[in-house]
Amino acid sequence: MKLIFEKSVPGRHCDLLGKCDVAAAELPQKYLRATPPELPELSEVDVSRHYTELNQHVHGVNCGFYPLGSCTMKYNPRVDEEMAALPGFTAVHPLAPEAHTRGCRAVLDTAAQYLCEISGMDAMTFQPAAGAHGEFTGVLLIKQYHDARGDTARRKIIVPDSAHGTNPATAAMCGFEVVNIPSAPDGCVDLDALKAALGEDTAGLMLTNPNTVGIFDENILEITKLVHEAGGLCYYDGANLNAVMGVVRPGDMGFDCIHMNLHKTFATPHGGGGPGAGAVGCKEFLKPYLPASALMDGAGKKQVRAFAGNFLVVVRALTYLMTLGCEGVPEAAKNAVLNANYLMQRVKGTFEPAFDRICMHEFVLDLSEYKKETGVSALDVAKSLIDYGMHPPTMYFPLIVHEALMLEPTETESKQTLDWAADVFRKLYALGKTDSETMHAAPHHAQIGRPDEVKAARNPIVRWYNDSETETVRGAGN
Repeated sequence: MKLIFEKSVPGRHCDLLGKCDVAAAELPQKYLRATPPELPELSEVDVSRHYTELNQHVHGVNCGFYPLGSCTMKYNPRVDEEMAALPGFTAVHPLAPEAHTRGCRAVLDTAAQYLCEISGMDAMTFQPAAGAHGEFTGVLLIKQYHDARGDTARRKIIVPDSAHGTNPATAAMCGFEVVNIPSAPDGCVDLDALKAALGEDTAGLMLTNPNTVGIFDENILEITKLVHEAGGLCYYDGANLNAVMGVVRPGDMGFDCIHMNLHKTFATPHGGGGPGAGAVGCKEFLKPYLPASALMDGAGKKQVRAFAGNFLVVVRALTYLMTLGCEGVPEAAKNAVLNANYLMQRVKGTFEPAFDRICMHEFVLDLSEYKKETGVSALDVAKSLIDYGMHPPTMYFPLIVHEALMLEPTETESKQTLDWAADVFRKLYALGKTDSETMHAAPHHAQIGRPDEVKAARNPIVRWYNDSETETVRGAGN
């Protein structure tokens, strides 16, 4: 399809505003542009059709199966969106006086109460804008705790090699030295490696459970005990909370603080950079270090974001929790685990799981042997899935599994959809053995075929250029 700039017609416009009924105010000449802005000129119909066409070229959870591992891309109830669109929430000003924001305050307090109960924490903040921002905030709690006690020698954070990439990045940004420990053959934490890494310089451990390969670490109580005995604290990455919410609580596992992705686990659709909310909870002894809104919670409070965070994301989360109730929350988690195990068993016998054991909400396929046999890579399989109307799973992650495909079917998918998905994987498995070239060139029926991904990454063109600028860009080798 054409870019919106290519559809532009000089002089075409859309009048939405009536004639001004007040005197015009002229800006001083020094503030005016020398040339008009290079914006597309279109009618309302042109704009509507352009974005409708774009929508038809995008695959979302409302279009088809979207098994993106470690991301919980599920179909969320529309009632959550309706509540977040109420004028009393959307029209409130962040600087409004307390008397005008009591309803918003009640939303935050009620959501904090529910999420503390689910996570096993004692206090909660909604300031962090996303998951990585929540990690950053949680690790700062650990840092402030040690510094306040004068225990400044603790400057190392332990991170397993199966962790999300944001974990070591977060620890480094907070000024810690990252200690990477290998996984055991079962995909879980290697206890001997953990013991060897612990010492008087240990500030804490960053861990998610179930972990990135979708396995619940049965040694979790031993792990958190070892860290505590060494004087460190335990941070829970809540990216995989979808599998255990309402069933087991991170606080009961021995974790001291946690971030939760409200935009993954609790009903806000996410992707493309937002919106998000990385709510951070902690045990009572860390509560004094929690950031809080200076406006809503009193002056002098430390903040990691303006005001109270992404408030409407909290509205969606609260609606989701109130809709599900205390019985629905664990039921959603159990269905996520059931769907993942069902799909894994249906696919087995073709592409094999990296760890052949009961998984939680997601599982990882290892295509290493299949690639050696056929030359078909995990990337080829992922691209081929697009031709069947399925969004590819996460590719080449976690790094401890070569030729990895990570699938998370989520609790909202039906048995019929999972059966269809398993059949697609089986068809591709057979196709790769007989016609690998077709898979190397996939997708064949998508809007965009197989791009040169290396060139796109090294020389990205991320904006529109006019004709004269285009020649300059081409001349630069882009």
